[in-house]
Amino acid sequence: MGRDATPASVDQPKLIQGSWVSDGGVVVEAAFAGALDMRVGDPVTLDGRSFEVVGVAVTAAIPPYPGGSYLVAAGCIRGAIPADAGVPAGLLHNPGLVWLTRADARSLKPDPGSVSHVMNLTLADPDEARAFAGANPPQSPGAPFLESWEEIRQEATELARDDQILLLIGAWLLGLLAVASLSVLVGGRIADQTRRVGLLKAVGGTPSLVAAVLLAEYVLVAIVAAAAGLAVGSLSAPLLTGPSAGLIGSAGTPPITRSTAGLVTAVALGVTVGATVVPAVRAARSSTVNALADSARPPRRTGWLIAISARLPVPLLLALRVAARRPRRVVLGVAGIAITVSGIYIALILNTFLTTRPLAGGYDDAQAEHLRRVLLVWMVILLSLAAVNAIVITWATVLDNRHSSALARALGATPDEVSAALAAAQVLPALAGAILGVFPGGFALFAAINAITGGDSDRTTLPSLWQRLAVVLATVRVVTALTAVPARLGGRRPVTETLQAEHA
Repeated sequence: MGRDATPASVDQPKLIQGSWVSDGGVVVEAAFAGALDMRVGDPVTLDGRSFEVVGVAVTAAIPPYPGGSYLVAAGCIRGAIPADAGVPAGLLHNPGLVWLTRADARSLKPDPGSVSHVMNLTLADPDEARAFAGANPPQSPGAPFLESWEEIRQEATELARDDQILLLIGAWLLGLLAVASLSVLVGGRIADQTRRVGLLKAVGGTPSLVAAVLLAEYVLVAIVAAAAGLAVGSLSAPLLTGPSAGLIGSAGTPPITRSTAGLVTAVALGVTVGATVVPAVRAARSSTVNALADSARPPRRTGWLIAISARLPVPLLLALRVAARRPRRVVLGVAGIAITVSGIYIALILNTFLTTRPLAGGYDDAQAEHLRRVLLVWMVILLSLAAVNAIVITWATVLDNRHSSALARALGATPDEVSAALAAAQVLPALAGAILGVFPGGFALFAAINAITGGDSDRTTLPSLWQRLAVVLATVRVVTALTAVPARLGGRRPVTETLQAEHA
């Protein structure tokens, strides 16, 4: 872009390094210079002619590279050129912006037909800029194309909006998985506190008091966890934010306000109360005598399940019957794995896109790397929560089936067979959840994200069949490894001690 050596009253780029244009000296737009690692004093070649980089600057007149790509054709600035505008083929798609003197610009392009002109206008009412541009669309290839400052700002802050989208996706997935995890955790803990419930009722506690005591325990934990989460979040937030290439400096990370802290705490309490109320009330209304005895829960008898499992090996026979005793827990386990695998499916799509085609999304390498870092953060948190969920479900199953496991061993099952049954009771739902998460779940989540954000699925490469199968197999292997230790501990409990506790 040819410019005067004297400062302009409208759109004078702000220098962050060096000096303004001079004969033989060019100024490079900051984001473009960062993408190519150019500094003041470096030589550059334009149309076979050598120049020296004398400055690096930012401007508010166009979005930063690569969002501010120019297509110099018939006086148009690339932004929303009509499909029938007659743009010649072979033009560069994501060129950067370099300022030089008008004389140097003319010397590079002697053909008058190849020269376009850019005019920056200051309106009397800046708030009407979008309406003014919309009221004067280009009627022909030679007509000027108008772009308002609101549109430029929107393109310049696209990276921040994409950050928000990624974090919002992760937040929803984590929230859904947290509900499933907490429901299983609370149910398992209350099942392990059956005798405590009986003691509270035996000394005069009413069902309402017992339910309030159980609920208060988890509410207190939720408040402490919310405070810890806010502290960790405030420390890690700067790692997920960064200034736009078109900005000078950074506004910094905003402090946590009372409204933000209150909202986070309210969500934590809401999830905790929602997951705790039903099992707490059910435990409070249980029989005092049965709670003190901590007797085994009578198994549900399902004829078709007994007929199918009777012909299976002992570990699978016991696994199916263990799973059948807690169908809601199985559903929560399947849902948790499906949510996690759906998140992995989306992460594979986004990572492939950011790695192979960042310019198609309007990102340079640094911006693509920033988005990959955000993606990595919520994926680590999602996988960590999923791992905790798998371990918690297994341990809750072990506690809930300690009597039936001891009885199975008394009737001839080996500790290894009981351990394998407890692990298989989690692996089978994990397999179902992985299949649901990869095939319909992940694809449906990707379609929903595209519908909300207006993304173009045609430009996106979906995971191949072998990648989806690899995710399913990897999920099953990881769940098997996570459940092996608690299942082994549960399968090797002393038989006599467990059965005596039931008899007492």
